[in-house]
Amino acid sequence: MERDNQLKLYGLVAEQLKEAHATVRALQVPEGVRKALSRKLLVITAAAKHDLPDAARRLDRLLKDLDEGRFPEGE
Repeated sequence: MERDNQLKLYGLVAEQLKEAHATVRALQVPEGVRKALSRKLLVITAAAKHDLPDAARRLDRLLKDLDEGRFPEGE
């Protein structure tokens, strides 16, 4: 049962990451901001390999920030 839950969470995180990448690509923001967001997504992707629940929480926070218009500073 635990493995089934882990697989479901993995599928959910993978789908959310895909959507987040598409959202970042579509944003009308300076290139530095886009790069910062892309780096955050790459870090979350890497974290998912080692700590899936933490990666899911980090992704949820990032998506909430995007929805609320809070972006990291660019280079």
